[in-house]
Amino acid sequence: MTDTLLDHRVEGPASAPPLFLGPSLGTSYALWDAVAPELAVTHRTVRWNLPGHGGADPGLVGPGATVGDLADLVLALADALGVERFAYAGVSLGGAVGLHLAVHHPHRLSSLAVICSSARFGAPERWRERAATVRGGGLADLAANADARWFTPGFTVPRLVRDHRDADPGAYAACCDALAVFDLRGRLAGVPVPTLAVAGRDDPATPPAHLREIADAVPDASLVEIPGASHLAVAQCPEAVLTALRAHLRGHAGLGTAVRREVLGDAHVDRAQARQTPFAARFQDLISRYAWGEIWTDPTLTRRERSMVTLTALVARGHHEELALHVRAARRNGLTPEEIGAVLLQTAVYCGVPAANTAFAVAQRMLDEEDES
Repeated sequence: MTDTLLDHRVEGPASAPPLFLGPSLGTSYALWDAVAPELAVTHRTVRWNLPGHGGADPGLVGPGATVGDLADLVLALADALGVERFAYAGVSLGGAVGLHLAVHHPHRLSSLAVICSSARFGAPERWRERAATVRGGGLADLAANADARWFTPGFTVPRLVRDHRDADPGAYAACCDALAVFDLRGRLAGVPVPTLAVAGRDDPATPPAHLREIADAVPDASLVEIPGASHLAVAQCPEAVLTALRAHLRGHAGLGTAVRREVLGDAHVDRAQARQTPFAARFQDLISRYAWGEIWTDPTLTRRERSMVTLTALVARGHHEELALHVRAARRNGLTPEEIGAVLLQTAVYCGVPAANTAFAVAQRMLDEEDES
């Protein structure tokens, strides 16, 4: 199965929210070396290589490839890793893959960061000419000029230049074919996921205007311009990119806290925050971002339906204190006492009569308190 999957590297806790990191054309996942380990403190990061880059199998793409083909490979990798929804950040071609996912598979993304990228990478003829040049003469000449295209004068990352030189010419050319036909400018207004655009102010390949176009068109998108950064801002100015990404990803914690208050009530959340210690802070942040910021905001199920599922799960596991909390939440989410009773009656069949008996007692107490108030 690995022969059909993108070459990749996974870092961070298995229980943390997943974050996929896409590379630019000519580089490998080493592009993220200065950023990914920091992001892996709070996320399960998945860096992936383009076919034929960083020593990866070149056979996953061929002539006439599209950005959609690369996006399908990312989704196949996510499926193989058991990841349904994930945050995504990508540079240049990697950013284009993210835009494609946001337009065509928005239900798979929790957020998107597009870094030094574009909704259209210039005239198609330029990419077709580059593809023909590489197919005929390899990558040595392009790699020799990589620093000028990627960085401001005097800066370089030898590992990335070496990856460019060593990339498979056929796979590189296929990626050029993909860039030649890529154009999502007319679809940006339909992107429904939280989006961040990051521009290198001195980027000649995808100037800030390209990122402004994305940020202006995508609803509620944010834009960050990094002074002194060229095309590979992730490698040249990793601290600035990391700061922007952390702020963007933390947005889910803020949204999650709002949803948590709506479902559980201000009093409960206030008590939980008052009891929070430095030791438990990361756990509380995980709950806010993942449970409330991603799962409870997923529109696939209504809040009423999520309350029904939650009540059943809590009865099954015997979490009676949490059950009391979520009986109140179920009422806030619109369930009637009769509907709550029907859910608990269902648990008597599948979780056992003793479990349901205790659950009815807990629910009755919560409903009586509601009547008294």
